[in-house]
Amino acid sequence: MNRIWNSVVGKLWGTILLLVLFVLFIVTVLMLEFLEDFHSQQAEESLRQEARTIGKIVEQYSNVEDSFKIIQDILGDETNALIVKNSDSIYLSVQDGLNGDVIEEQILNDSELTKVYQSNDPIIKKMLMPSMKNENQMESYIILASPLESDKEVHGAVYIYQSLEVISNTTNQTTKIVYLSGIIALLLTTMFTFFLTSRITSPLRSMREAALEIAKGNFDTKVPYTQRDEIGELGSAFNRMGRQLKHHVEVINQEKEQLSNILTSMTDVVITFNKDFTVLVSNPQADKLFQKWYANNVDKNSKHLPPELYQMLEHVFDEEEELKVELDIQGMYVSVSITLLYSKNSVRGAVVVLRDMTEQHRLDKMRSDFIANVSHELRTPISMLQGYSEAIIDDVVTTEEDRIEMIRIIYDESKRMGRLVTELLDLARLESGYLSIHKGEVAVIPTFERITLKFDQIAKEKNINLHFEHTLQEPFNLELDEDRIEQVLTNLIDNALRHTLEEGTVLVRLTKSIQELIVEVSDTGHGIPKEDLQYVFERFYKADKARTRGKSGTGLGLAIAKNIVERHDGKIVVDSEVGVGTTFTIHLPMNK
Repeated sequence: MNRIWNSVVGKLWGTILLLVLFVLFIVTVLMLEFLEDFHSQQAEESLRQEARTIGKIVEQYSNVEDSFKIIQDILGDETNALIVKNSDSIYLSVQDGLNGDVIEEQILNDSELTKVYQSNDPIIKKMLMPSMKNENQMESYIILASPLESDKEVHGAVYIYQSLEVISNTTNQTTKIVYLSGIIALLLTTMFTFFLTSRITSPLRSMREAALEIAKGNFDTKVPYTQRDEIGELGSAFNRMGRQLKHHVEVINQEKEQLSNILTSMTDVVITFNKDFTVLVSNPQADKLFQKWYANNVDKNSKHLPPELYQMLEHVFDEEEELKVELDIQGMYVSVSITLLYSKNSVRGAVVVLRDMTEQHRLDKMRSDFIANVSHELRTPISMLQGYSEAIIDDVVTTEEDRIEMIRIIYDESKRMGRLVTELLDLARLESGYLSIHKGEVAVIPTFERITLKFDQIAKEKNINLHFEHTLQEPFNLELDEDRIEQVLTNLIDNALRHTLEEGTVLVRLTKSIQELIVEVSDTGHGIPKEDLQYVFERFYKADKARTRGKSGTGLGLAIAKNIVERHDGKIVVDSEVGVGTTFTIHLPMNK
């Protein structure tokens, strides 16, 4: 029921119904009042006419019986008459029904009606008297007292009275007709209202369903309309709105996708903050940085953003100015750029762009260190070449043996400089990709055994035990650049022999997993301090204490070895303990 009253149909039907009921009520009240007055006036006029006619008959006819018949014919239904020649006696009584004597007595004794004997004007009065149809029942009567022979000072009167039940019956019939008309009007109004509202609400319901579909994202929904009125125009406007919404949403989605692709493809970290420091938008680089910051955060319940970033955001929001600065955040050297976002005239947030400058700073430091190391490495042989050359030129050498020794030193240092330049060029070519790797089918066991046995004589001279072993069940081939792999293994074995004392052991071991060939080069030498392990593959690495390589080392062998292994899609790792020894492990992927 509430659904009907809350609908347009119910509201329109109720409004029209109330309006019709109000109009019918007013019309009925006015009509009943009018009909009652009209019937009363008609009854009075009829009684006056009949009274005048009866008076003339009484004056003309002296015979009572003749007068009685004529008067009976003149009087209408439900109308009675009482003729009094004088106030003392009744001349004629025309009455049908019960209680006649009581009625006559009540009329003749009424003080107002008796005034007609001295008046020339008729007197009309409504009285409550006994019914002429039913015993013990009272009815309303209208009584007309008309003077008879009014030219005399005291004259008689004609009393004509009629029950008001006739008027009441007429009024009741009229009321029934009005009520019946009202019911018919209500039915017609209801039918008209529902017909009219269905014509109005049917397209509105269609628009409602279409609006719900559009709210779900179905922008192709159309509203059918055939009318040419305002509702038809509304349907046409609704369809245009759907097309415009679809177009705008597509444009927004394209812009959103374009922005998302731009943010995703950016190498910089982009974060959009709300004014309450809530992250609104971030790109994948930012998500990775969040994870890193959260992992480095000791207190997991606190905010995972660094306090430096919060301080900069607070400064930007308070001062409402943009900020560009470079600083160190949790071991990362980053360039921070903060731009404000405005909503009308107020700041609603900020866009933070972080660029990781750590690698650039590391490369700058590596470049400067590289120049310093190259200068340092070249300074020693150049000084020695210059010093011994001057000694020979100035004839400082007194014996032939000393002169030959100086020439030999000059030759060794020139060879060392040559190796340094060659290795620098090889390393540069490897890192830049210009040095080609030529892979071919290589028999693994014979190749690695041959490279190991190449150092057998050197190991014997140094009284070091050099061993080669493997756990491979059967020979197999692997796609490798044999020359470059030999260069790697030669460097590792040579380093192991140079850093192992007499009676020590150097072991080259081959093993195989499901996906990898594992090559281990172990020694029982001095070992590498734990804090230096992360630097062993950098250029010009030299341990200051335990792993002194002597004049023949350039500090580039391990860097070159790492690059060659990586060019074979493998990796090289080191494990060492001071006083125990060092193990270099090479992981080479098996053929696919």
